[in-house]
Amino acid sequence: MNAISRNSAIALGLSLGLSLVLGLSSLGYLLGSYAVTVKEFERTVTVKGLSEQEHEADIVIWPIQYTAADNDLGALYATLDSNNSSIETFLQSNGLPAEAVTMAPPAITDRLAQSYGDGSRAEFRYTATQALTVYSPDIALVRGLMSSLSDLGREGIVFSGAEYHLQPEYLFTRLNEIKPAMIEEATQEARAAAIKFADDSDSSLGKIKNASQGQFSISDRDRNNPHIKNVRVVVSVEYYLSD
Repeated sequence: MNAISRNSAIALGLSLGLSLVLGLSSLGYLLGSYAVTVKEFERTVTVKGLSEQEHEADIVIWPIQYTAADNDLGALYATLDSNNSSIETFLQSNGLPAEAVTMAPPAITDRLAQSYGDGSRAEFRYTATQALTVYSPDIALVRGLMSSLSDLGREGIVFSGAEYHLQPEYLFTRLNEIKPAMIEEATQEARAAAIKFADDSDSSLGKIKNASQGQFSISDRDRNNPHIKNVRVVVSVEYYLSD
């Protein structure tokens, strides 16, 4: 009798276990099918909108550098003082405020003291490099001064300018002022593209599912006009679609 009861209990346990496994498997299948069905019916479209504008720079940084040489150190410093005074007078007399110009200490090289060179063969023992920097919001004024600086060259000042680090730099600092309007424009362009896609696919455009804004980029419009900046931003938007 006890053996029969034990066998019955074992059989019942196996039956219940099998039923539980089958039940869980069925539930998993149903849930999986439901997830696939939801995914299949969730139709979306992702579009991009571009906003691009041109603006003039509002700050110019203009490095001015020249060189001088002499065999007498005192005479060399006198030449630097004279040249600096001539440059500052030229800039201020043409409308540039004195506070717009900063001057770095001169870099003096004694060729005789250079252990790796033969100073006895140098024409001048001392050479100096002097740098001044113009920082101004008056782009038009400074660009005009750049073209007329050669007048001082005729007076004997030897200007440098071919090096990359001596090229004028133009900055656009009003980005925060134009950001909202540009983002709105890019978003509207993206929505127009999404509406066109929805119409072509016999669908209706729904709400936004995801949206992301790319970084703003500021670049020169072209190599010959670095003071004109091209400002650009791209917005990516994903919309729901419905029949």
